[in-house]
Amino acid sequence: MPWTQVYDPMNNLALSSLLAAIPIILIFYLLAVRRAPGQIAGAVAVTSAVLVAIFAYNMPVDLALKATGMGALYGIFPIFWIVITAIFIYNMTVETGQFEIVKDSIATITDDRRLQALLIAFGFGAFLEGAAGFGTPVAISAGMLVGLGFNPLYAAGLCLIANTAPVAFGGIGIPIIVAGQVTGLDTMKISAMVGRQLPFLSVIIPIWLVTLMAGWKATKEVMPACLVAGVSFAGVQWFSSNYIGPELPDILSSLACIISLTVFLKIWKPAKIWRFENEPAPTLKANRAALTFGKVFKAWSPFIILTVMVILWGLKPVQAALDAVTIKWFVPGLDKMIMQVAPIAKVPTALGALYKVNWMSAAGTALFIASIVTAMVLGVGPSQFIGIFSKTFKQLIKPLITIPCVLGLAYIMNFSGMSATLGLFLAGTGSLFPFFSPFLGWLGVFLTGSDTSANALFGNLQSVTGQQIGVDPILTVAANSSGGVCGKMISPQSIAVATAASGLVGKEGDLFNFTVKHSLVLAVIVGVMTYVQAYYLTWMIP
Repeated sequence: MPWTQVYDPMNNLALSSLLAAIPIILIFYLLAVRRAPGQIAGAVAVTSAVLVAIFAYNMPVDLALKATGMGALYGIFPIFWIVITAIFIYNMTVETGQFEIVKDSIATITDDRRLQALLIAFGFGAFLEGAAGFGTPVAISAGMLVGLGFNPLYAAGLCLIANTAPVAFGGIGIPIIVAGQVTGLDTMKISAMVGRQLPFLSVIIPIWLVTLMAGWKATKEVMPACLVAGVSFAGVQWFSSNYIGPELPDILSSLACIISLTVFLKIWKPAKIWRFENEPAPTLKANRAALTFGKVFKAWSPFIILTVMVILWGLKPVQAALDAVTIKWFVPGLDKMIMQVAPIAKVPTALGALYKVNWMSAAGTALFIASIVTAMVLGVGPSQFIGIFSKTFKQLIKPLITIPCVLGLAYIMNFSGMSATLGLFLAGTGSLFPFFSPFLGWLGVFLTGSDTSANALFGNLQSVTGQQIGVDPILTVAANSSGGVCGKMISPQSIAVATAASGLVGKEGDLFNFTVKHSLVLAVIVGVMTYVQAYYLTWMIP
């Protein structure tokens, strides 16, 4: 007998929302106030969510445990699979000494840490988000910045904040495509609307990043480079999202940013080089002279191979062929056993519980194959290959606990209806809803770590509420995606990936504190933008 979700178990939406928020309050408190390790915060939060689901929402115990377990499985595969393979490739370049050449080659473009952050955290990170998404950009770019000599906390924090502008179109446009599927709205119109919101953030983010790491005075010294990075990215993002579609904005805009910035830095240099306080003086002049094209190409080959594989895996024909060998498991006793009802679903809908092991088409598999090719190029033998992989696995034992916990938290909150309760509470703000609309997406991405999942979770609610208050649903659905990007940097899943990549395991609370205020401020900016577009700049809605 299927169990039907209840969205107001206390017959008082405010009180029900407070109960539903207990796991979120706990994880916020443990990370921000107690600065607890991620695995502790994740375990406490998921346990509390299961208890609230069972005792407040009257969710059957077996359904609650199975939903949580299914989320934990997704935490292991494909999420942890991406993390371990990405960091494995990075570790291989370090162990073979090739990363020293990578560092020197970046220094030939610029020694300046501010500009290196723009190139790697903003430009290259956005490229990886567009090509793969799901944790890949933070795992790779944070590891690279640490290798370059960045303070690990800044490396992780900067990459999380930089991974804002591209998230809505990440993973070959999947978040926007899902939003269209869930709501029945024109995908191209949603893409265009998001492309009329996020470019404003895209111009701001490079300036924001540099100000955060170096202060406003130091930012003014590199303002021309910040504007080149932001404007080139934003311009192509707007054009491609409005006139091409949701699949390519990240890839095209990040390439425009990287190429524009690299060319610009060939003809312009800041008055003085900025580095972190107490950082050792650079010793790169001798290395520069020894850099040949062959050496540089070999050193960069792991990341070139990685990029080629990720792009190849993202092509629809390749993905379709690889998906043919996907193992699909309908979770017994959970699949079709939970009914989602109005106003979350247009008609009563049985929730599917399909766990897919897309072992060939997963981004992590593309990275693992890239690691094998990399090993051959760098001359890494089988025993050294296994040794580095083993070392990488040991390095990631704690994230192997944290990531399944936070994915389990996302699934139990979604399957129990707790996430929907919080969404309905925000949707009850009437004419102010356009301002709060992005916060629904923010909440969804905080819970799930994925703009795709947030759109699947709240897309229909955004559409229905927009229609009820007389605002074009294209705007509210797009705002779900645009607001969601601001929640990415504080999602426990993202925090776990970033700490694993930068050697900060156990410091998840410090990283959360580093990013949370920026997340909230950016979400407010998107909220104000959406409100103005809803009532004053309606001509911006396609």
